[in-house]
Amino acid sequence: MFINFSQTVRKMIMVMIITAGIMIVAGIVGSIYFPVLQAHYFAIGIILTTALNIIKVIWLERTTERVASMSLDEQEIAGNHIRFQYLLRLFLTGAVLVFAALIAIPSLLWGAVAGIFTYHPAKYALWFVIKAENADNISN
Repeated sequence: MFINFSQTVRKMIMVMIITAGIMIVAGIVGSIYFPVLQAHYFAIGIILTTALNIIKVIWLERTTERVASMSLDEQEIAGNHIRFQYLLRLFLTGAVLVFAALIAIPSLLWGAVAGIFTYHPAKYALWFVIKAENADNISN
């Protein structure tokens, strides 16, 4: 599963999966108190957008590697490539949210919206890990 990914991407994927699991459990508990929330649709929405976030992180790493390997003469092409990739990732996120909205199951849409936010804890957790690793390297 994590064969060709960097350590950074592996850590981010693990945090995203853990965050999605916590959100799914919260959805199950919430469905006990609020029967309107259908936990299985909520979980499907979270899984769908978490999978999209994982794909986007892998894709971002590949794009970064590709652009980093370009020469200085190709800087304009690299900038355009990065902009295009960003807009494509943004479009895919919007498409998944529109798809969830068109199905007309509110719990699925709420799960999809919640799943979008699995990326942010991964980003911040990674920042803390890198900061801690740098502090250990400085003190040694």
